[in-house]
Amino acid sequence: SIGLVNKGFSCSFSVPATGKFTRFYPQKNTDSIKGSLIIIYACSKFTIMFKPKVLFVCTGNSCRSQIAEGILRDKAGDEFDVYSAGSHPSRVNPVSIRVMNEWGIDISHHTSDPIDYYLDKGIDIVITVCDNANQVCPTFPGDTKRLHWSIKDPFAGWDADDEYLDSFRKTRETICTRIEEFLHSWKAD
Repeated sequence: SIGLVNKGFSCSFSVPATGKFTRFYPQKNTDSIKGSLIIIYACSKFTIMFKPKVLFVCTGNSCRSQIAEGILRDKAGDEFDVYSAGSHPSRVNPVSIRVMNEWGIDISHHTSDPIDYYLDKGIDIVITVCDNANQVCPTFPGDTKRLHWSIKDPFAGWDADDEYLDSFRKTRETICTRIEEFLHSWKAD
């Protein structure tokens, strides 16, 4: 069963292996036929597409996982729903924001979230980007695929000083390479 929402209306339907709709259930309380027709019209405009949910995890959810979330969203946000979290979340590091802005990727609106928030969100792929997070990352329910990328932590403090930029740029490059490899292998499967 798949649920969709558009302009305040929601609907759900079942899609068998043939891909044809078999049942349609309007979910909006309405006393008029016109309201139901609007729901049908609004829902008929959607293309069904499965977007796997990817969660990047590191300790503080301030540097590596934030950079990874930003890069994957930029490169394949139309193919994946992308999130990041930390085993001990803090805040997004200003140098992470700065080096991502160099590539035209804005992560200034990102938040530093705990892993537990995502345990019941139907995550399909968990990618730990630091060794500590790999050791403490909980088991996600269902058939969640788990990957580990051991990436050096660029964190040296909360200042956005130029002296930290090179370390963050190297981390960004490493993560970008890993994401490109991930996308290549995903498309090959």
